[in-house]
Amino acid sequence: MENSRAPLVIGIAGASGSGKTTLASAILDAIGREKIAFLPHDAYYRDQAELSFEERLKINYDHPDSLESDLLIKHILALKSGKAVKRPVYDYKQHTRSADVVAIEPCQIIMVEGILIFWEAKLRKMFDMKVFVETDSDICFIRRLTRDIEERGRTVESVVNQYLTTVRPSYIDFVEPSKRFADVIIPEGGKNTVALDMVIARLQGLLNGADQRGG
Repeated sequence: MENSRAPLVIGIAGASGSGKTTLASAILDAIGREKIAFLPHDAYYRDQAELSFEERLKINYDHPDSLESDLLIKHILALKSGKAVKRPVYDYKQHTRSADVVAIEPCQIIMVEGILIFWEAKLRKMFDMKVFVETDSDICFIRRLTRDIEERGRTVESVVNQYLTTVRPSYIDFVEPSKRFADVIIPEGGKNTVALDMVIARLQGLLNGADQRGG
């Protein structure tokens, strides 16, 4: 990075299917993907290679313990210090970490997205801006159902069972309570164009200010 200003770290949280990824994608497109180091928390699901496929199916992937947040924190710190990182890739069909990695270069903005990023205190303290996306639970479920069937090869029965046994209880226990830590709450995520424009304008202003100070 050419300027000396510390990178801005923004966190986007909310329920599964709330519109976090849509919001993050809209920000990336508006600001420029080359200007943002994007770290989705769900890329940091723990490697389950030592477990059988049947055992992997029993894991609660909506619980904080399912994620290697310490590695995410390590990567954020590295990016802030100007070092590139190798972000893991998760295989949702095999329920384990892929052998592939994604090279992430340091940028003036670091954006982290995930359902549990505000629950983890050490992670939460790293964010300069905390955005929580809030959407009605029935809409979240429909979006999750469609995504898991079309993109992750799941059956309707498996998605419903997972939602009732882990997703909804974990939302109540971890995600919803973390909303109180947010600086901004956006209903409907990326579909809320007014709120989206405000967040983008704020980020562009900070980025332009850093560019000017950096000479």
